[in-house]
Amino acid sequence: MSDVTYYVAMPFLIDADGSPVAGTAEECQTSTAALRRAEILAHGAGHIGAVAFSRSGDPVTGEFGDARLLRKFGNVPEDLGTL
Repeated sequence: MSDVTYYVAMPFLIDADGSPVAGTAEECQTSTAALRRAEILAHGAGHIGAVAFSRSGDPVTGEFGDARLLRKFGNVPEDLGTL
């Protein structure tokens, strides 16, 4: 099977200790949709920011490349290496 690209919007919140944590990621159909959704999520109740990113790989084997950041919105941690 060929590689598939997934587009994702993911909000960030503050946990009980005051640290930023990733919220529930939402899959989107296109990069434009992920950018729009991330911008909306960044302004959602309790959210401090959001990111839009993509990942490409083979869903059959589960092998995916690193996430590619499309854009940050709001107050998002600098280190997004765990995406």
